[in-house]
Amino acid sequence: MALQITDSNFNELLASGKPLVVDFWATWCGPCKMIAPFVDELAQEFSETVNIGKCNVDENSDLPMQFGVRNIPTLLFFKDGKLTDKHVGAATKAALKEKVEKLLG
Repeated sequence: MALQITDSNFNELLASGKPLVVDFWATWCGPCKMIAPFVDELAQEFSETVNIGKCNVDENSDLPMQFGVRNIPTLLFFKDGKLTDKHVGAATKAALKEKVEKLLG
């Protein structure tokens, strides 16, 4: 299961030393619902090496604003505390897994 990422716990997760993937989503977003199972599966698969979580844009406004998230789903990829990659829109599990593996490479 993916972590719940909020305005208040983001910095702690970013500083954890593990790469971080944040999926910005909303309950009413069709493409978000489409990739949600992939995000959960990848969170489980990479739980030892990468923090993967979801940030509900309706409940957290600071993070989306901080990173200029205008469309959802948007996935942001962080390594060593820095934003290294971004994906906007739906994607296959394979495409998302490739990006997560790139974080570890």
